Amino acid sequence: MQHDLRLRAAARAIYDNVYPAVDPAPFSFEEAERFGTVEYRQAVGAAQDARSALAAQDDQLLFAAIL
Repeated sequence: MQHDLRLRAAARAIYDNVYPAVDPAPFSFEEAERFGTVEYRQAVGAAQDARSALAAQDDQLLFAAIL
């Protein structure tokens, strides 16, 4: 996912919030990304869902502004 830096940043933010340092995940984000762990894939899926939801919201706001 290195080619989509914004999606990677969102996945990292989700990963860090779901697996905080107080209750650490077995891997750092970089290790989880390298190994493609379940936790990493869940964070990426959540980031993709968030991107879709935010894009849909932006589309609705743009459409409302046109009207």
